[in-house]
Amino acid sequence: MRRRRPPKRTILPDPKYKDIVVAKFVNGMMLDGKKSVAEKIFYDALDIIESKLKKSPLDVFKKAMENVAPMLEVKSRRVGGATYQVPVEVRSNRRQALAIRWLVRYSRLRNEKTMAEKLAAELILAHKGEGSSVKKKEDTHKMAEANKAFAHFRW
Repeated sequence: MRRRRPPKRTILPDPKYKDIVVAKFVNGMMLDGKKSVAEKIFYDALDIIESKLKKSPLDVFKKAMENVAPMLEVKSRRVGGATYQVPVEVRSNRRQALAIRWLVRYSRLRNEKTMAEKLAAELILAHKGEGSSVKKKEDTHKMAEANKAFAHFRW
């Protein structure tokens, strides 16, 4: 440990669903500090999901997050002049952060008209276990699987 770690900030749950994960997702989606815009986009996306799937949108969101969160990833580790990609398990808070990051990134890259529609479409696909963000997770797992031989370099 080099220096004192900054204290973890407590995030207040979102106003509509009283859920901390939703609040974190909205924060991850937010651009230029415009939280109310991000919240509106997120809630609109959940409304779209509800009208399309006739299921609880929060359950769809939770399942999508679960399907995107990776269990394993690779970290670079230098051993005697060579750099190895060492597979490591992902801690729960990082799993959540990666899932949020990937869902937001791949939603933004979609071709629907509004961000709410893009997010809704990506969440629906992720809920079914398809889509770009789930593919990203599978690629991450494949990479870890391929480098299983270097697992003994774990530190």
